[in-house]
Amino acid sequence: MSPRGRDSRRAVSTAAAGLAALALAVSACSTGGTGARDEGPAHADGMAGAAASPSAPAAVSPRVNAVRLVQEDPLVSGAVKQGLRPCAGDKYPVDVSYGELTGGPADDVVINVLTCGDTVGVGSYVYRREGGRYENVFRVEEPPVYAEIDRGDLLVTKQVYDEGDPVTDPSGEDVITYTWATDRFVAGHHWHNDYGTTAGGEQPAPAPESD
Repeated sequence: MSPRGRDSRRAVSTAAAGLAALALAVSACSTGGTGARDEGPAHADGMAGAAASPSAPAAVSPRVNAVRLVQEDPLVSGAVKQGLRPCAGDKYPVDVSYGELTGGPADDVVINVLTCGDTVGVGSYVYRREGGRYENVFRVEEPPVYAEIDRGDLLVTKQVYDEGDPVTDPSGEDVITYTWATDRFVAGHHWHNDYGTTAGGEQPAPAPESD
């Protein structure tokens, strides 16, 4: 081998040895330190573990027979049960939605019972799955009322009527948010919306500015 080849090979070996020594020195320093390099490997391991075993979401609830659930619920008033009749054929006036509200083992069920003619809400209920059955954990039976799921909270809307308002044209609404707290819903934010002061709920046009 030529002297030039031997020199090149010696230079490569020297550089490799230097890099290995540097790597060992950095490793030794990071073992007992608290700098940013200590966080690197631990963070990578945590990310790998999160990717391998993500937290399991609540199981999707099987679709329930909402009418039977309400009719067999001893907490539902007799007036609501009596009014829960088919509107046309076998179509009952109920709205049903599923989602996570209470952090239970399955999706919670929100049921709104309405009237047939003008779809006014006469009762709103939340059912949580407990021990293989659904338990009533929330109810409002002060019509007109409607409950829905809003980003993990329960949103309850009660329409407000002024004197002379027709059923189909309320003047406004009161809205209350409820949050689950261990074993019950607790009222949180609340606000009021006015629908408008002219026919059709439109706001009056602003008066023109004077010169």
